[in-house]
Amino acid sequence: MSKKMMLSLLVGGLMSAATLYLAFRNVPLAELYAYLGSISYLWLIPSTALVVLAFMLRAYRWRLILKSAKNIGFWQAYHPLMIGFMINCVLPGRVGEIARPAIIKKEQAVPFSAGIATVAAERIFDMVVLIALLAAVFTTVTRQPGLDVDFGGWHLNSQVLQTAAWAMIRLAIVLLIALACLAFSVTRRWIVRIIEALFDLIAKILPGLQSRAQKTARLLIGMVEGFAVGLGLVAHPRRALACLGLTVLIWSLSALSYWVFSFGCPGIHLSYIEMSTVMVVVCFFIALPSAPGFWGLWEAGGVFALALFGVPAKDAAGFTLVNHAVQMFPVILLGLLSALITSVNILQLTYGEKKKAPSVKEDQRSVVHEPS
Repeated sequence: MSKKMMLSLLVGGLMSAATLYLAFRNVPLAELYAYLGSISYLWLIPSTALVVLAFMLRAYRWRLILKSAKNIGFWQAYHPLMIGFMINCVLPGRVGEIARPAIIKKEQAVPFSAGIATVAAERIFDMVVLIALLAAVFTTVTRQPGLDVDFGGWHLNSQVLQTAAWAMIRLAIVLLIALACLAFSVTRRWIVRIIEALFDLIAKILPGLQSRAQKTARLLIGMVEGFAVGLGLVAHPRRALACLGLTVLIWSLSALSYWVFSFGCPGIHLSYIEMSTVMVVVCFFIALPSAPGFWGLWEAGGVFALALFGVPAKDAAGFTLVNHAVQMFPVILLGLLSALITSVNILQLTYGEKKKAPSVKEDQRSVVHEPS
């Protein structure tokens, strides 16, 4: 294991341990164990089915985004996608994002930078929809004037959450403006020039940092170009709208999975909109560095979000623990099955491709754009 991977695992493990302590410090283990025994696990079946359906839609969405690079079949997109998400669940550093384009390069001869760009495009769609959902669903919480939640010594009330919701709306607007700047070649060239000028100035002021400044500038320019390629792959309006609609449907099904499972959990009586709030909060918690599988951060996000709706800590902890397993284990099993079907050597492909991955400039010329 590389030093970078070990550091990622250490930082993520410490973060997960700290948040796990925050989530469960006030939960008696005996009561938690009793609650886990009271859950009706038959609700796992429809909840898991919704998880699987959401990932099948993710595969279809990725196939649409990949279409400008190469038109591939559903299963040819599905297997690399599931392998990539499975790797994210079991290895630190989210290296599954590297594995997926590496697999599609080997199996379908799609340029590596084009694959990375499509993953970036997916994340853009997810980020925009999640920020919009967070801003929208928090309005259900801010209507509670007497709300006061103690989490880790921090007191959160309606005013604080309303401020956070408006901050998310502003962030979404800034993000959309930034994406628009990246999408147009004129503004993108200005961004590249500003990056080059800024780091040239740093190199002149601090000569000892010249090589590091040049390396950082190349990295940032590569990221700008990578996102531009990803945006270019969904530049066709109909395809972009289809991807946006699929993204909304994917997250709606994910929230529905949470909600359906709650029917079998005593003490969890939330509406679909309220459960959507729980899901979105969990998603923002697990965006932080964490141990493989997001253990700790997932639980902290779930317990905090459920506390917003007055769910007792014992019930919130029990629901969040089992729901975490419902959302993760099917992905791991399906990813392993996809690896067996495609005979993919996961570790060799992931780390080998990560070491020799070409830059965006080297092979983005290989991306063939086809008419919509």
